[in-house]
Amino acid sequence: MRENIHPNYNATTISCACGKVYHTRSTRKDLQIGICAGCHPFFTGEQKFIDTAGRIEKFSRRFGTAGGLARKRS
Repeated sequence: MRENIHPNYNATTISCACGKVYHTRSTRKDLQIGICAGCHPFFTGEQKFIDTAGRIEKFSRRFGTAGGLARKRS
């Protein structure tokens, strides 16, 4: 086999924004992530709904409610 073609794997820590820390091996050192299995809604079973700047209300005002969107046939 050829030598010096494979990357070097080193022990590293992966830190999440929620504070959870994972220890693993990687080609990179000390990774920081924004969301992990400890805080992701799919894995926790909690559904967090964040409506930034009232986007749903803005959509409802522009286009009406879901019942008002149906076309009437004549």
